[in-house]
Amino acid sequence: MGSGRPFWDRRTGRPGSPAALVQPIRFSPSGLAWIKRSEKSVDRSHKEALVTSLHDQLSETVCVVITHQTGLTVAEVTELRRQMRAAGASFKVTKNRLARIALTGTKFERLSSLFTGPTAIAFSQDPVAAAKVAVEFANKNDKVSIVGGSLGDQQLDAAGVKALATMPSLDQLRGKLLGLLQTPATRIAGVLQAPAAQVARVLDAYARKAAG
Repeated sequence: MGSGRPFWDRRTGRPGSPAALVQPIRFSPSGLAWIKRSEKSVDRSHKEALVTSLHDQLSETVCVVITHQTGLTVAEVTELRRQMRAAGASFKVTKNRLARIALTGTKFERLSSLFTGPTAIAFSQDPVAAAKVAVEFANKNDKVSIVGGSLGDQQLDAAGVKALATMPSLDQLRGKLLGLLQTPATRIAGVLQAPAAQVARVLDAYARKAAG
C-alpha cells in the first residue's frame, strides 16, 4: 500500500482507496424495530423466568424476611449469601415490581406493601433460619436493616422478625429432644408431668449440658 499506486475500486470501476471499502453498517428503520423487539422479547422472557423461579421457591417456604440493603459491596452480599446457604436459607436482591408479582398466589402475598426502596429477601423452610442469619448480619452491618417478614401466613413487623430470630432452629430443637430422649425414663416421665414452662427450662438445661 505504501507504493503510491492507486487502489482499484471494483464497485465503481475507478481508482479509490481501501478506506472507501470500510462502510458503517446501516439498518433500515424496520431492521432497527426488529432488533428492539427481539431485545424486549429476551428481556421479558428473562423477567418471567425470574418471577416463576421466585414464586416456586416462596410457595415451598415457611419463613420470609424482607430487608433494606443500601451500599452493600459484592463481597458483603457474597458473604451474606454464604451464611444463608450454610443455615439452609436463601438471600436474593429483588426488583420490587417482580417480587410483588412473584408473591401473588402465595401465603406471603400480604407482604407486597413492604417492597419499597432497595429491598432484598431472605427465606427458608426452617421456621427461623432466614430470620436468624438476617438479624445477626444486620446487627453487625448497618447497610442492612430488617423491614418485616412472615412466618407462614402470620405477618411480622421488624420487631417480630427480631423476636423470631431468638428462637431455636429446628436443628437446635432436635438436639434438645435427642438429649432428653437419652435421659433415664423416670426423668422423662417427671418432665412430661411438669408445666410447659418447666419443660422448656429442662430442655434448655440439657442443651447447655450437651454443649458443654
